Amino acid sequence: MNIILFDDHLRSQFLPLTYTRPIAELRLGILTLKEKWEHISKADVSYKTETYLTQKYPEHVEGDNLYINARYLASEDFFEQVKNLNKDEVLKHGEIVLAYRLSLNQSLDLQTPKNSQLNIELDYIENVTDLFSKNHKAIEGDFKLLTSGRTSQPIPETVTCFNSDFIFIEEGAKLYNGTLNATDGPIYIGKGAEVMENSAIRGPFALCDHSTVKMGTKIYTGTTIGPHSKVGGEVSNSMILGYSNKGHDGFMGNSVIGEWCNIGADTNTSNLKNNYANVKLWDYDSGRFKDTGLQFCGLIMGDHSKCSINMMFNTGTIVGVSANIFGSGFPRNFVPSFSWGGSQGVITYKLNKVFEVAELVMKRRGLSLTKKDKSILEEIFEKTSSYRRD
Repeated sequence: MNIILFDDHLRSQFLPLTYTRPIAELRLGILTLKEKWEHISKADVSYKTETYLTQKYPEHVEGDNLYINARYLASEDFFEQVKNLNKDEVLKHGEIVLAYRLSLNQSLDLQTPKNSQLNIELDYIENVTDLFSKNHKAIEGDFKLLTSGRTSQPIPETVTCFNSDFIFIEEGAKLYNGTLNATDGPIYIGKGAEVMENSAIRGPFALCDHSTVKMGTKIYTGTTIGPHSKVGGEVSNSMILGYSNKGHDGFMGNSVIGEWCNIGADTNTSNLKNNYANVKLWDYDSGRFKDTGLQFCGLIMGDHSKCSINMMFNTGTIVGVSANIFGSGFPRNFVPSFSWGGSQGVITYKLNKVFEVAELVMKRRGLSLTKKDKSILEEIFEKTSSYRRD
């Protein structure tokens, strides 16, 4: 079976993260949405997304194709229902298209009488804040998916544990003296990951492959540190997609950080307003700030963005792709992509400098900035030009 995960009309609700990736490449829990489907279906999975992303994230079409809405999380029950769709049949959740089956070179008619309605409950995401607000439950689901029938590596005797049956350590992981508390949810430590001395961690928590929790770190529930990342200081209910660092002291709560980002030492994110009111967040569709309905919401940062030491981010701040933020005071609650500056004002971060820094950063991980990556960043630069003043 050939599965294609498609972006629907809500992909803009996940900007700036979906400037650089399809929805299916977002991480929720331990795995990306695509990885969840690969585990459940044991099938090949590709993407149907924006044209400018297709060179890096191609759509693989065969004779018989099952298209599934990428925002809806994989489950055994959901897969059982969608794999039994007839050709040209459309599965809906209200007016939302969940899945359809198409043969090669055939077009979809959404008005076809072969429509069926979902008859099971599903988990799904609707906007970027779901990546932290729904992360508790997602970690628990992925923990079961990844560890069922398997045996954890031994927990070192120097580590203090609570509810150790819900702690799983993959091969090659290193842990020293510290505390792992899985009373409120599972703790997953990925392959080659490291938890340094005197760290205190409460589950649900996921430390993905080859990532590091630095000495004396305090991590609260609902947090995921994606692969090849470093984290220190104090972190609560946050998501780092991967290949990013928040390696020093400072608080980060109810936040989502993209790939290839760096958070400077002693940087703090506010996640609660002084008046305890709901947090408003920049909405790319309306071009204005929109009530999230959440009391807690911190920083959303797109790929390749950086901030200097001692930065302060106000409640509900969005930083776009490839921004470099520095200086004293609070930057604005919406920092456009390719911005260079801070509270005193910003100028455009030129593409040649963006590429230069990205190449150096990725080289440290043994990777390179490809022509496809540059093409995507060039497209985003043009798409976001209206947000910049110069």
